[in-house]
Amino acid sequence: MSHDTIAAIATAVGEGSIAVIRLSGPDAIARTAAVLRTKADFEAAETHTVHYGHIVDPSTGEKVEEVLVTLMRGPRSFTGEDVVEIGTHGGVIAARNVLQLVLRQEGIRLAEPGEFTKRAFLNGRIDLTQAEAVIDLIRSKSDRAFQVAMKQSEGSLSRRIIELRQRILEVIAHVEVNIDYPEHDVEELTSAFIREHCGEALAGVNLLLKTASEGKILREGIVTAIVGRPNVGKSSLLNALSHSNKAIVTDIPGTTRDVIEEFVTVNGIPLRLLDTAGIRETSDVVERIGVERSRSALEDADLILYVLNRNELLHDDDRELMERLAGRQVVVIFNKTDLPQLLDASEVEKVFSAERIVPMSVLEDEGIDRLENVISDLFFGGRIESNDLTYVTNVRHISLLERARQSLVDAIEATDIGVPIDIIQIDVQQAWELLGEVIGDAAGESLLDQIFSQFCLGK
Repeated sequence: MSHDTIAAIATAVGEGSIAVIRLSGPDAIARTAAVLRTKADFEAAETHTVHYGHIVDPSTGEKVEEVLVTLMRGPRSFTGEDVVEIGTHGGVIAARNVLQLVLRQEGIRLAEPGEFTKRAFLNGRIDLTQAEAVIDLIRSKSDRAFQVAMKQSEGSLSRRIIELRQRILEVIAHVEVNIDYPEHDVEELTSAFIREHCGEALAGVNLLLKTASEGKILREGIVTAIVGRPNVGKSSLLNALSHSNKAIVTDIPGTTRDVIEEFVTVNGIPLRLLDTAGIRETSDVVERIGVERSRSALEDADLILYVLNRNELLHDDDRELMERLAGRQVVVIFNKTDLPQLLDASEVEKVFSAERIVPMSVLEDEGIDRLENVISDLFFGGRIESNDLTYVTNVRHISLLERARQSLVDAIEATDIGVPIDIIQIDVQQAWELLGEVIGDAAGESLLDQIFSQFCLGK
């Protein structure tokens, strides 16, 4: 348990109906009682109770704010410590005044980013995967990403990891017995035994890693660049997918001169849409800068929505862009189907599969559903599984699981060629330790600082 008490505003800055100041630590209750005026004895109150009263400046006796205060005694709290949450009126001023009054008291300091969640981890309330899931909950860009993060915060990934570690531990225990007590008549440690148990653990690790690409998409979104020549309907497409008018749309070529970004959800999949300037040769200095930024966005994109005007013949700029996009993850959009067709579709189909060509009229809102289905087919086979939300979404977890997989593969291969079991044990032990790092079994202070520094203040 920590020996100091921390406080911070736990709600977002800005106007709202309420704001919450959170305190955690051994003096949280006493320090709150020193500035709280309520009919009941707050310090003697039962845990998980809510109290109405006023925050008062002890030096002047002046009422600062009308509040509702929630008391949660440790270890039955999020951090495992005594926790107090002071609910004030919303807005910046009320919350700030109460926090400043609380921080004037001896023994209370402003919390560091993520320190409440860090204390929950250090006090054994949650493991590291659950702590990291908290920030995924906050940053979720879709309902599906939120559901996955919620499952992780409840320990779904942790349970899988613990099961795998237990299976590996059985191998380690048998190896230790065989090495230390060879004269004892224990279960014969054969190559088949090591191969079977390590193989089962390897299958479990592979199953988790199989979800990694999809999990990363749910967590971070698909970087999607909308590209094409000027005035083909790129900005209109962004507006249609985002159901907004974020991008300016005119008949003047070159209206978009910078990369415009917007998050949207397509069939439960988050897309980070980048509306780019029309790619063409131009003498306009400002537009040229926009074109260069478009080309840079194109290189970094996971998915490219290539928009062509169905009412125009292919231009040399179109052909040049098609060459650059060959082999990439591309969906081609034949826009403006409400106008007569002049575009030679057969030339485009020589470069891109017909299944990835979507006729659309963004102006008349036709073809959006088909586009969304094509995108989800590309990344999730048309749907995201709903029966199991244990996705590996974190880059740190993926790296550790890949290293653990390699250690298990090395152990199995060493068994096949007759390497002594005390040497094989090194790989098995390493796999066990790497999986432990996923849940924070052996997390160093620098790693914890790096992880929790990503959190907002008050979380």
